[in-house]
Amino acid sequence: MLRTRPRVALFVTCLVDLYRPNVGFSAIKLLEDAGCTVEVPRAQTCCGQPAYNSGDRATARDLARSVIDAFLPYDHTVVPSGSCGGMISHHYPGLFGEDPEYRARAEALAAKTHELVSFLTDVLGLERVAARYDGVATYHDSCSGLRELGIRAQPRRLLASVEGLTLRELKEPELCCGFGGTFCVKYPDISTRMVADKVRDITATGADTLLAGDMGCLLNMAGRLKREGAPVKVRHVAEVLAGRTDAVPAIGDAS
Repeated sequence: MLRTRPRVALFVTCLVDLYRPNVGFSAIKLLEDAGCTVEVPRAQTCCGQPAYNSGDRATARDLARSVIDAFLPYDHTVVPSGSCGGMISHHYPGLFGEDPEYRARAEALAAKTHELVSFLTDVLGLERVAARYDGVATYHDSCSGLRELGIRAQPRRLLASVEGLTLRELKEPELCCGFGGTFCVKYPDISTRMVADKVRDITATGADTLLAGDMGCLLNMAGRLKREGAPVKVRHVAEVLAGRTDAVPAIGDAS
């Protein structure tokens, strides 16, 4: 564990802000319980990934500058999303090839930006959480978190410490769910087929809960599960690790 109390800035993400604030509150609880001082910079906005993926580098740079200015003063930036975390840590520096000042600032921010569960385990050395969840869960590895950030063992390590929880693996946990940011808009037929395949894998496990670390993936899979009438609750992994599953209904469940 770190000996000093790190000052952490939480990058909430657009989807968490608009659709699932409980993930943000769960992240704050996890970070504070782990000994961090947490702040949520009010100036934060979109990380710029949708513009970046669509080829609009000018807009992506404008958004990146705002994020860099707001988050650079902190010891660490923590993101409850592999895709947004990957955008800041892997793609920001490349946006400023002709701007040495902001490239240096982007590199400095990238070096201290982490996905939430990876930060808890790899940086803070957290090995267990004080949470309970009675059920059988399966876990989906999001593409950005897995392939860009190397996040796979970390969430499973912490989930193993949750009392009452049984984790049952998917046959293909690393297979894309078909969301892919703007991919699902550009290629809806392919995306629909991919998420249908993913839902078959989920239901085949017999799990009553689906967990993941990216809201885009979770919203996509929750929508398909609901349309197919599958009795599977969908939650962000942070909600289970923080013990905040009673705070709100499952994703996609308005009851």
